[in-house]
Amino acid sequence: MDEIIRQATTILRGMWKHRWLGLVVAWAVGVIAVVVILRIPDKYEASARIYVDTQSILKPLMSGLAIEPNLDQQIMILSRTLISRPNVEKLVRMADLDLNVKSKPAQDAMIDSLMKTLTIKSTSRDNLYTLAYDDQDPERAKRVVQSLASIFVESSLGDKRKDTDSAKKFIDDQIQVYQNKLEEAENRLKEFKLKNLSLQQGSDGKDYFGRIGEVSAVLEKSKLELREAENARDALKRQIVGEDPVLLPDTPESTAGISIPEIDGRIDTMKHNLDGLLQRFTEQHPDVLGTRRMIKELEEQKRAEITARKKASPNSPASLVNNNPVYQQLKVSLAESEAAVASLRVRVAEYQSRYDHLKASVKMVPQIEAEYAQLNRDYDINKKNYESLVARRESATMSGEMDASAGGVDFRLIDPPRVSPRPVSPNRLLLMPLALVLSLAVGLFVPFAASQIRPVFFVARDLREATGLPLLGIVSRHIDEATKLKNRKDFRRFIAACASLVGAYGAGIALLFIFTIRTA
Repeated sequence: MDEIIRQATTILRGMWKHRWLGLVVAWAVGVIAVVVILRIPDKYEASARIYVDTQSILKPLMSGLAIEPNLDQQIMILSRTLISRPNVEKLVRMADLDLNVKSKPAQDAMIDSLMKTLTIKSTSRDNLYTLAYDDQDPERAKRVVQSLASIFVESSLGDKRKDTDSAKKFIDDQIQVYQNKLEEAENRLKEFKLKNLSLQQGSDGKDYFGRIGEVSAVLEKSKLELREAENARDALKRQIVGEDPVLLPDTPESTAGISIPEIDGRIDTMKHNLDGLLQRFTEQHPDVLGTRRMIKELEEQKRAEITARKKASPNSPASLVNNNPVYQQLKVSLAESEAAVASLRVRVAEYQSRYDHLKASVKMVPQIEAEYAQLNRDYDINKKNYESLVARRESATMSGEMDASAGGVDFRLIDPPRVSPRPVSPNRLLLMPLALVLSLAVGLFVPFAASQIRPVFFVARDLREATGLPLLGIVSRHIDEATKLKNRKDFRRFIAACASLVGAYGAGIALLFIFTIRTA
């Protein structure tokens, strides 16, 4: 601690030795600072306040139908990016600031200065924005603020329309893309259905396994009906065994007029069934082909029977048949039973063929169903995206129309551009005390620097430590009364000079304050 005090004392004594140099420098700096402060040109501030109303009565009414952008965030971003170089260049032209600018570098310098000087202050809670600009010419500052307010409003509306058009164009492009995807998916589904038409779900809503079960049930039912018809036919045959036939007359030349009841009845029944089948099916249907084949076999059987009967009684001029009505009725019933059995056999064969075909294709069903499900999934996703994009396009169109009709954002000029009656800068009442502090600081620094450049030893210890040589002795100086009186007068003059510096600054600050109040 003692060492620190000793060093501080040494420094202060060295500074005191160069006190007049410091005082002169302080006065010089003070005078220069005052001149500089007084020569700083006055600047006037032009400002305007704009209120951005983002609330609209259509918002709650159109909720869920139209897209509601975050207008508060958009306006905040706009306010932060408004002071850009293109906007400032536009502002220069609108405010006629480039009339006296002849060169490109001068114009660039003016634009850079404007970008640094223009300010936009906002309170995000109230959506209230203050546009301000400082300039030496009040009218020019007012024109700049007025142009900036116009650019603020126009930028918002222009960006909004541009965003809406860009969104519509993007959505239309995406809709066209998904429309093409939907057409491709529909074509793939169509080709798949045509390729696997026999394995698809029926019109009654049953799947492949349901169809197999249905065909199997019909097949079993047909087999049961066939067995019933065969049993009925066999019963009729056993009843006919006990009856005596009587042959009808016949000519040896032709068999056209000869009638065999049991065969003719079957032929008539088969022809009646054929007419019914032709009303429902085509000529190539298996039931139709089977019925025609049975009719042809019965006709051949009839001819063979007639030929056999003629050979059995060659000497008889005519053949006789039994004229017993019970026998004839049994023959007709037997013919009908034979026809029914033939028809059921054809039906059983057809359903057996269908069942075998379905059963043989059952292994392909899981793979086909998986492919169909994948095609449907891709189609459903593309269709969902397509419908969503169409709905969003309608919402975007509705939002654009809502903004055009309701405005969306309402800009209200709360305070029109106005210029402050007094200069806002420089603040000389603040700069003058700072100049005094600066001059005093320089006045202290100069003696300190001089004492460090040309040091003086006041204590023998410092001299011994600085030189590293042994100190043999000290020669003291005797100060007489005249020297002491001279030193006291010098001290008083120094204090008076320092006080005059501070007093001069104080008087200047007081006069400046009075002048400011009078001009207010």
